[in-house]
Amino acid sequence: MLTPTPPRFRTPLLLAAALVPLLSGPAAAQTASGAVPTFGVPAPAIPPVVDAPAPPPRVMPKLTRAQASQLAAMIDAAPAQGLRHDLRDGDGEAADRGDAELITAALDHARAVHSGRLETSDFLKDWGLRPAAYDPWPGFSQAVANDRLAAWINSLPPPYAGYDGLMKGLKTYRKIEADGGWPTMASGPDMTINASGARVLALRRRLAVEDSEVAKTGDTFDRPLLDAVRRAQRRYGLQPSGIVSTQTIAALNVPARDRVRQIMANMERWRWLPQDLAKDRVQVNIAAAVLTVFDGDNPVTSMKAVTGRPGDNTPMLQSRIHSIVINPPWNVPTSIATKELWPKERANPGYFKRNSIKVIKLDGGGTRLQQAAGDMSALGRLKFDFDNPYSVYLHDSPAQAAFSRWDRLASHGCVRLAKPVELADLLLANDPTYGGNVKPAIDAGETKRARLANPVTVYLLYWTAFASSAGQINFRADPYDWDGILASKIEARGNRAAALASR
Repeated sequence: MLTPTPPRFRTPLLLAAALVPLLSGPAAAQTASGAVPTFGVPAPAIPPVVDAPAPPPRVMPKLTRAQASQLAAMIDAAPAQGLRHDLRDGDGEAADRGDAELITAALDHARAVHSGRLETSDFLKDWGLRPAAYDPWPGFSQAVANDRLAAWINSLPPPYAGYDGLMKGLKTYRKIEADGGWPTMASGPDMTINASGARVLALRRRLAVEDSEVAKTGDTFDRPLLDAVRRAQRRYGLQPSGIVSTQTIAALNVPARDRVRQIMANMERWRWLPQDLAKDRVQVNIAAAVLTVFDGDNPVTSMKAVTGRPGDNTPMLQSRIHSIVINPPWNVPTSIATKELWPKERANPGYFKRNSIKVIKLDGGGTRLQQAAGDMSALGRLKFDFDNPYSVYLHDSPAQAAFSRWDRLASHGCVRLAKPVELADLLLANDPTYGGNVKPAIDAGETKRARLANPVTVYLLYWTAFASSAGQINFRADPYDWDGILASKIEARGNRAAALASR
C-alpha cells in the first residue's frame, strides 16, 4: 500500500461548513421575438456568433510502473476513505487495468475523495451544503509529469483533523464488523451499581468491544463498570447517569455495520466543506443541538441549543449573520398559524389576547398573525438574521425548560439559543452603539435592528459521528434518518463507478 507524504496541514476542527452555489444575475429584458428593444434607435449590426474554441483533448499520460502501482493502491483504498462499504482494502483489482482505464478510475476516485461521491441530484432539499466544483485533471497531470503522485494523492482528502479521526475510527469499526460485531443486549430491568447476574456479564463484554479499559469477566456491577457505563453514555450523547436502561440498551444494540455506515456518512459531509473556513464563525451541530463560536481553530464559547424536531428538520447550510433584531416581534409562519395557533384560539377563545397575538388583515385579502415583542414572544428578546432559502434563524426563547433536556430537538426548524445575550455581546463587541453590551437596549423594550459592520459566517451542520481528542469515536442519534440515506447513496454511486470502470 502507498505510504502518503505528510499532509500540508490538518485543521483540528470538529465542525465545519460548505460553500453554496453562486447565483447568476438577471438576464436582460427581451421582446417576445427575443430581440432587445431599441426604442427607435437603429439597431447596431449584430456580429455573427462565434463558438469558443473547444479545449484541447486530454491526452492520457504514459505511467511508469511505480505510478501505476500508486494509482492502483489509491483506488483499492476506497473503503478506507469511506467511499465503499463492502470491498476490502487493497484487494488488487485496480492493478490489472490498462493505463487509460486506470487513470479514468483514479480521476473518479480523486473527485469523490476531494468533493464527495454524490451527484447534484442526490442531495435532499434540506442538505443546503454543496461542495465546490473540482476538476482533478490539472493537478493529476502535473503530478504525473513531475513524478509527485504521492503528494497529489495525499492532498485530496479534506484537510481537517476531524476527517482524519473518522478515517481512523472507520478502520476500527470495520474490523469490529468483520469480526462479527458485538452481541445484542437483552432487554430487562434497569442495571446499575451492585446489580449482578448474566446480564451484567453481557454488559461487560459488550462495553469491552469499544472500551479497552473494561474488564471482560465478572458478573457484578462494580464501581469500574459504573464508570465505563458513564463513558459509553457520554460517547452516545446520553445523560451519564450510570443507569443502564432502555435508551442505553438501544444505543449499545445499534449494529456495528450501522456504525460503519454512520461514519461513512459523516466523512462524506466533511468532503462537502471548503478547504478554508472563515476565521470568525458560528457553528451549530444540529444533531447534538450545540452552538459553538470559533476564533480560528479556537472555540470561544459554546452553548446548548434547541434544533428542529424530526419532521421540522433544521437544514444544513452556510450563510452570514448580517444583523441582530433586538426585541423582535414574531411574524408567525402560515403553516404554524394554521396547524397550531388558530386551533388553540378556537378551542380556547382569548388565547391570542393572552399571548399578545394580533390578527393582521392583508391588503389582498386574508390575514396573518403577529406576536408582539416582549417576554412572551416565541423569539424571546433577540433574533439573529442570515439569508437562506429555508427562512430559519437563531433566536432567544422564553421556553427555557427545553435546555435542561438531553434530547433538545423540539423546534420548528429554527435554532433556539440558551445564551443569546452572550452571543449578541460577542458579535457586537466592536459596535460603537452597543459596545458589546446589548442588555440596556433589550431593557428599553424598543424593537431595533443592529447591523453587523462585519457579517459573521454561520454554519448549520449535521454531525452524528466524530472523534474525540483522544481518538475515541463519539456517536449521536440520527434524528432525521439522514445517515442511512446518505450511506446508501454513497454505496450506490460507488458501485456504479466501479461497474463503469470495469467495462
